[in-house]
Amino acid sequence: MYVCVCNGVTDHQIRQAAAAGCGSMAELTMRTGCGASCGSCVDTAAALLEAEAATRRVLHELPLAHAA
Repeated sequence: MYVCVCNGVTDHQIRQAAAAGCGSMAELTMRTGCGASCGSCVDTAAALLEAEAATRRVLHELPLAHAA
């Protein structure tokens, strides 16, 4: 879905940026333009960044299953 209509930024692009190490709205704006115009997308974009970061933290912290 489009999160930032002004700059044509989708939720997928935001998740990709987060996966590539983007950790703040300022950095997301520099990378994608998201939030640079009217700003109505900033809350949604920030929530997506945080959700992606939280998911990656959980996946990183899961113990590896050892085969018998």
